[in-house]
Amino acid sequence: MRKRLQATAVVFSLLAGAVISAAAPAFAASGERYLHVKVQDEQKGESVNINVPLSMAEKILPAINNKDLHNGCVTFHQAEMNGVDVRAILDAVRTAPDNEFVTVNEKNQNVRVAKSNGDIVVHVRDHNNHEQSVDVTVPMTVINALFSTAKQDELDVAAALRALGDTGNTLLVTVHDASQNVRVWVDSQSTAN
Repeated sequence: MRKRLQATAVVFSLLAGAVISAAAPAFAASGERYLHVKVQDEQKGESVNINVPLSMAEKILPAINNKDLHNGCVTFHQAEMNGVDVRAILDAVRTAPDNEFVTVNEKNQNVRVAKSNGDIVVHVRDHNNHEQSVDVTVPMTVINALFSTAKQDELDVAAALRALGDTGNTLLVTVHDASQNVRVWVDSQSTAN
């Protein structure tokens, strides 16, 4: 009887270890998310790394009230929008199927704006002088959050930060030119890779 009890305890321990091992990635995935910004200027030998927990940014942002930034929102003035109804455009893009909306191919520049897999994607390639590229990918959930609780002339940046926290590892922006590289992304690592 004692041997059977010991064998049962060993089997139970092995099963518990297997369950904990299998569940560990799920526990790690629900941890803190970080917004990273990395800027490198190889010609000057300079670099800047920013690694901010999204929860910290979400708490700090509403504490900044300066001109158009207030309570976690940014006010944009209709005069600056030149008669463009940003909310109507967002709704049209949000409800549109995945599509390549704009493609411009010129001798010195290529531009692509699309909706793909629930993301808004913008790619710009400039072939003048030095090869330059800009790539922006923004999850539609983040764009929706910008407009979710804000007034007609505002963007809710705090809500966008919360939405970013719910996305997976996301590369948001890359910029490359002759001397500088810029990268902005969100992941669960506390330091930039």
